[in-house]
Parts: sequence; C-alpha cells; structure tokens
Amino acid sequence: MPEERAIAFSCRGAWLYGILSLPQAAARPSSRGVLIVVGGPQYRAGSHRQFTLLARDLAHAGIPAMRFDYRGMGDSEGDLQNFENVDDDLRAAIDRFVAEVPGLSEIVLWGLCDGASAAAMYAPQDPRVAGLVLLNPWVRTEEGAARATIKHYYKDRLFDARLWKKIGSGQFDVKDSVRSLWDNVGKAFGPKLDAGTAASRDGAPLPERMQGALTRFGGRVLVVLSGADLTAQEFAALSHRSGPWQRLLGTPRFTRQQIDKADHTFSRRPWQDQVSSWTRDWLRSW
Repeated sequence: MPEERAIAFSCRGAWLYGILSLPQAAARPSSRGVLIVVGGPQYRAGSHRQFTLLARDLAHAGIPAMRFDYRGMGDSEGDLQNFENVDDDLRAAIDRFVAEVPGLSEIVLWGLCDGASAAAMYAPQDPRVAGLVLLNPWVRTEEGAARATIKHYYKDRLFDARLWKKIGSGQFDVKDSVRSLWDNVGKAFGPKLDAGTAASRDGAPLPERMQGALTRFGGRVLVVLSGADLTAQEFAALSHRSGPWQRLLGTPRFTRQQIDKADHTFSRRPWQDQVSSWTRDWLRSW
C-alpha cells in the first residue's frame, strides 16, 4: 500500500493542510510528482472522493501525489480565496511537496473546473511546473455559456421524449421556455455587454487570459473533457473558432481526451478510473 502522510504548511500567515500519497519505500519513485488543485467549493477529497482515489492510484503506480485545501477551504485557515487569487497557495504547496519528496524535480498540476483554470494561470510563473492536466477547464463568459446552452442543451431537449410528454399533457411552460431561448440567443449572438463582468483586473476576459497563460507556459498539457457538461463544451467550442485558441490547442504539446457521457465531476467510478488511467499513461509518455 502507498504511504499517506498528513502535512501542514504556512501561506501568508495561515496554516494549510494536505495529504501526501507516496509510493512504497521499496519502489523507485518518479522524479515527477502530481499536485492536485482543488476547484470550486471543494476540499482535498474532491467530489465523489475523486482526488483521494486519484492520488492513491498515482502513488501505487510510483508517482508521488499531493492534495491540499486552499486558504479558507476544508481544514485550512485564512479567508476564502477566489480561484484567480491562489498563486501563493500553489507556490507554498509546491515548496512543501518538493521538500517532502527527495528527488522530486518536476511538478504536474492537475485540476478540475476552476482548479484547472487556476493551475493554467499559475504554471508559467514557476519553472518547476512541467505539465498540466486540465479537466473541464472553466472559461466562462456570458456569451460562451449561452452558445454552449443553445448548441447542446436545446438540441438534446428536442429529442427528449419527456419534453414532448410534458407538452402533450399541458405541463410545459412554452412562453417561459421561448423567453429563455430568446435570452440566450441575445447573449450568444447579440451585442457583447458582458466584457466588464467577465474581465479581470487587467480588463481581459477569462478565455483570453487563459490562452495567454497556456501560450507562455510552453509545457505539455493533457485536456480531459466531459461530453455531458456545458462547462466542458464551452471550452471545447474555443477550439472550433479560428484564431489563437485553435492554433494553441492544435500544437503537438496538447493532448485531448473526452468521455462522452460523463458529467462535470466524473461522478461514476468507471469515469474516474478512465481519467486516472489517462493521467498515468500521459505522465509516462514524456
């Protein structure tokens, strides 16, 4: 069984807590370790214990892994941080990870949703980061969400027998649905009014900042998308548009995988196992 070790480290005056999953002492550990970056209002176990299971699986395969709570989440101290303000947390976690595992020279950041976005934007700042695994990266804008909803949600609803059964029984609010569709069409194809809400301190929308960070990073990236998730489809749509995103995602250093029926958090064990298997294979491929 892999060894698991509880750790604590400081970040701007707050104590952060995490778990190291380490290969067996007899095994020759990899010089490449995986730091799991928690996304959304989650803590180090992850939804459906996905991060716990992933860390143990990687350690069993000889790859050290670490998961931890940001400031303000789980057991960690401090004020709750937005995913765009966790650079100090990630740097402190990597410092401790490297100190705890002799021979560790490369770090791969592995994140889901806005954890993936946090990892992508941190990566070019730290030469120790050699790779990224990004699951359903968060690139939300009002326009992008509306386009994904129109393309995937409404299309699926048209072929849903339950919808037509509701319409036939008079239990479906047609006016409300048409109003919602029209609202999404306006957001997707109308004048762009959301630049201010989607922009950061420097004024650029999130997708542009993500694209810039991934371009500056220059390392290898594994992208894993869920087929039944609008967040994933919003990211996938970026690769279908001509321009910087299409050129970036088309470079050989990017590898892309998709599980067609998976939801946002890969809630079923076979989906989690598939993601873990892809992660292991990708880590060994370079």
